[in-house]
Amino acid sequence: MAARVCMLFVVCLLPVLGSPFLGTQEKPVPLVIWHGMGDSCCNPISMGAIKKMVENQIPGIYVLSLEIGNNIIEDMENSFFLNVNKQVSGVCEQLARDPNLQQGYNSMGFSQGGQFLRAVAQRCPSPPMRNLISFGGQHQGVYGVPRCPSEKSHICDWIRKMLNNEAYSKIVQERLVQAEYWHDPLNEDTYRNGSIFLADINQERGVNESYKRNLQALQKFVMVKFLNDTMVEPVDSEWFGFYKPGQSKETTTLQESVLYTEDRLGLREMDKAGKLIFLTTDGDHLQFTEQWFNDKILPFLH
Repeated sequence: MAARVCMLFVVCLLPVLGSPFLGTQEKPVPLVIWHGMGDSCCNPISMGAIKKMVENQIPGIYVLSLEIGNNIIEDMENSFFLNVNKQVSGVCEQLARDPNLQQGYNSMGFSQGGQFLRAVAQRCPSPPMRNLISFGGQHQGVYGVPRCPSEKSHICDWIRKMLNNEAYSKIVQERLVQAEYWHDPLNEDTYRNGSIFLADINQERGVNESYKRNLQALQKFVMVKFLNDTMVEPVDSEWFGFYKPGQSKETTTLQESVLYTEDRLGLREMDKAGKLIFLTTDGDHLQFTEQWFNDKILPFLH
C-alpha cells in the first residue's frame, strides 16, 4: 500500500521526444493524481517523477498532484491519520474550484489513492471525471498490512495492532485511514456495519443510485494489478476480487462476487459496455517501467 515506484522509473525525469500525442489536440485533458500511503504529492522519485513524465509526454497538459494538507509533511501524515471521508470531501471542493478542470479531467490513483479517487467519481460528478486509472488500488479492501511501508516502521507496527484488535471501533475508524478499508472476511457483518468508508462506496449497506450513476458516467475505469505484489493482501482486490466470506485463503473474482451479480455499483453494465479495463504488470507494488506506462497507460490520458 505504500506508494513507491521502481528505481527504473528515474528515467521518467528525462524528456521523451516523438510523443504520439504531440499536436493531437490544442488543450490536453487535465490530469489529477492521488498518491498512496506514506507518500506525498511531490516526492521526486514517485509522484514528482510521474508528473514530469506525463508533462514530457503530453506537452501543455495541466497535472494536479493532490496535496492533502498545507505542506508535504502534513500530506504524508494525513495519508495515515486523516479521515478518508474528510479527505474526499476536501478534494471534491478543491476540484470544483479549479478553473482548469471544469470541462473534465482524467485521474490516476496510486495504491489507496485508487479507491479514494473512485469515491470522488461516485460522490462528486462535477467537474466530470473522464477516465479513472487505479494502480494497485484496494477496491475490495485489504486483510493484512505486510510491509506498510517498512518492516522497521513503528507506525506500521501500531497500525497492525490497531487493525487486528480494534479495526471497526469508532475511534479507530475515525482516525486511522487504513482501518477505513480494512475488510475482515471472517467477520463480514462487523465489517459492513463498522466500516465508515469502504462499505459505503461499495454499497454494502444498500444501493445509493447516485453512486452507481456517477461511476457509470466514466468513459473508462482502468485497474492495474501487480502480479508480484507483496504489499496488498489479497492482490485480487486490485481487480475488485477478494477472499470468499468466512475464510482468508481462497479468493473470488469480481465477476463471481455479489457486488457484480447484483450490480450494486453498475460494474456489470460497465464491463459489458467495455468500460472496465483490467491490466497487469509483473512488478511488485507500484513497480513498473516507463515503456510499460507509455504503452499501456498513456492511451487513456488523451
